[in-house]
Amino acid sequence: MTVPLIDLSQQHQLLLPEMLQAFEQLVKSGRFILGPAVEHFEQSLAAYCKVRQTVGMSSGTDAILAALMAIDLKPSDEVITTPFTFFATAGCIARLGAVPVFVDIDPASFNIAVDQIEAVITPKTKAIIPVHLYGQMADMKPLNTLARKRGLKVIEDACQSIGAEDQGVEAGASGDIGCFSFYPTKNLAGMGDAGACSSNSPALLDRLRAIRQHGMTQRYHHPIMGGNFRLDAIQAAILDIKLRHLNSWTDARRANAARYQQELAGLPITLPSELPGKKHVYNQFTIRVPASRREELRHHLAARGIGHEVYYPTPLHLQPCFEYLGHKAGSFPQSELAASEALSLPIFPEMTEAQQSQVIQVIRDFFA
Repeated sequence: MTVPLIDLSQQHQLLLPEMLQAFEQLVKSGRFILGPAVEHFEQSLAAYCKVRQTVGMSSGTDAILAALMAIDLKPSDEVITTPFTFFATAGCIARLGAVPVFVDIDPASFNIAVDQIEAVITPKTKAIIPVHLYGQMADMKPLNTLARKRGLKVIEDACQSIGAEDQGVEAGASGDIGCFSFYPTKNLAGMGDAGACSSNSPALLDRLRAIRQHGMTQRYHHPIMGGNFRLDAIQAAILDIKLRHLNSWTDARRANAARYQQELAGLPITLPSELPGKKHVYNQFTIRVPASRREELRHHLAARGIGHEVYYPTPLHLQPCFEYLGHKAGSFPQSELAASEALSLPIFPEMTEAQQSQVIQVIRDFFA
């Protein structure tokens, strides 16, 4: 039995009649850019995330870029974030001419080590971007307290964590702006690129709506710079349908995670855990394998048809495009260690018990 890392075919087959009906309605309406479908999804998403409003964006990357533009990030401003994340987090900072300032991670959560942030704040610091990696939120309460004390904006990179909670507060509802991705591998997945920003600030929401339409506040009037970051209506319609099922899919992911934790306990690997006060939504189930054995385990899994992936093999401070920042190997040791040990296993909600048993047995066999 082969087990893919993710399989959306069952999900789409179940929802296909609703999605085809929504597509037919859109074709008949001719409203393909913004319009009622996008507005309805934005309202549904805001209710789900318990925020004032959300603003649909063309991707998670564009959501982060728009958020940085909304806080008026300028060249030479500094933004603090983690080097252990997908490229877009720091890439968007650099695209605007600002400087990514990295802080190492907490090895227990893979998220930014909040207790190390204050040491790197300078007069040029404009914002902090915590990344809620793999589906578990960063420690937002002390981070927000620090940000308020130092007059900094907080942009949550919640691209992997819709539905996650920290101390009862939803991902995307804790900072000044939250950023979501609906890339096809996410817990709430579109059929292509899609994203959104969330906020409780009317002023920031107004700026985000303008920025996604080239900074336009009324037709052909552009008081600020923006881009073409609009969410397609067809993606909004699909996401609106899927959002109604997200809680049950999250429950299935959490149940799969619990079974992995039970059945893989005792092996010479480190299992992910749900830290106190958190709700983990397991966009990825990422174990840590000793670096000396990870590639061997990957070959073992691949030979037996078990999907897996390394998120992320090279931390951002060691990427060639960020050489100008002056970091070297050893600059952020916990991020570098995680990059050498992390290995994500299948955890998609439609995974059958037999499929998960196969994954578990193959891993057990490797360590036997």
